[in-house]
Amino acid sequence: MIASLPHNPRVIAAPGDAALAAEIERFVGYGPAVGDWFLKLEGVGMAPAGELCGQANRHGGGALLHERGDGCADLLLRVPGDGLGVYLGALKDAQVETGLMDAIGATAAAWERTAFSRQCGSRRVEVGGRTLLMGIVNVTPDSFSDGGQFLDAAKAIEHGRRLAAEGADILDIGGESTRPGAEPADADAECERVLPVIAALAREVGVPISVDTSKARVAQRALDAGATILNDVTALRGDPDMAGVAARSGAPVVLMHMQGTPRTMQRDPHYGDLMGEIVAHLRASMGIAVAAGVREEQIVVDPGLGFGKALEHNLESLRRLGELRSLGRPILIGPSRKSLIAQVLKLPPEERILGTAATVAFGIARGAHIVRVHDVAAMRQVARMTDALMGRGGAAAPEAGARPEPSR
Repeated sequence: MIASLPHNPRVIAAPGDAALAAEIERFVGYGPAVGDWFLKLEGVGMAPAGELCGQANRHGGGALLHERGDGCADLLLRVPGDGLGVYLGALKDAQVETGLMDAIGATAAAWERTAFSRQCGSRRVEVGGRTLLMGIVNVTPDSFSDGGQFLDAAKAIEHGRRLAAEGADILDIGGESTRPGAEPADADAECERVLPVIAALAREVGVPISVDTSKARVAQRALDAGATILNDVTALRGDPDMAGVAARSGAPVVLMHMQGTPRTMQRDPHYGDLMGEIVAHLRASMGIAVAAGVREEQIVVDPGLGFGKALEHNLESLRRLGELRSLGRPILIGPSRKSLIAQVLKLPPEERILGTAATVAFGIARGAHIVRVHDVAAMRQVARMTDALMGRGGAAAPEAGARPEPSR
């Protein structure tokens, strides 16, 4: 299982992945030839680290080794794109420990995976063929963008209907604000807000309903009301009973990275290796989920844009989003109207739709499978166009009834 692989392995760039050449240059001082694998491993013992580096050099690649001072090293391995199998065979002949070979081979295989399938109640949701849109329904008085607009259940239900009609593939219903500095909501209040909305939309719209909560009691009652996806910003760490609820339900679980809590996350976010820490955090949360009985196939990962991250962290996590493919799970991002857009464009939430569109398109190009957005109709166009440019999902096919425009 990817969750149990040692040394936090991840693919930094892979054959054909020209978009990440600039990121590799930060590590090695020059841009890589397109066609090479670049794989990073952490905390490898010095003897096996030397063998990994030596075999990479002997088989047409290369390596960088950074001694940590604890008898171990962090490695960046370069392996020719057509030589990964040969390299792994050489490691086996050299009797390198199986865990290291698994870390490299399984991570490369996970990175190459592009299609996923999730069981959401009675619905089977295919992920990867085209970008899926998760429409946001905040049943809260204090969310950063639309707090209070849909606190009334009738308004929230109508908003959910509208988002589904606009093309949302999933509706995400939340009753607790997770904006920076937000106070936690009482579970009873959260249930009172979301349960009528979930129950009505589960009956009326033909898309899966996700509940955005970190509380086991809220999650269970939401599942009973008709939700079929759990979206937990604490990645099952906020409530010790949450993993058990997820496992018993069999529902897909979105695990998000966050440094700190909503109350504290933006006070002083700092990282030594941003993507390394995000991947390690999500891998550990996947381990918690799997240990509780959640099937790894039902997990979705989210880098947590805006959650314990300064502007430079948010931008870097989007640029390096492809590293999350190393976890072998669908990737969800939630850039909609976020402060990272405000920090660049100096605009209030209601004027951030174009900034959101640019961020959504860039995120899809860097590997996002699902985008969580407020403005579904507009972002559906962005997603379809980006999918077409990426050559996936049959997105280049015209809408039914559409006619080609004459050239000029």
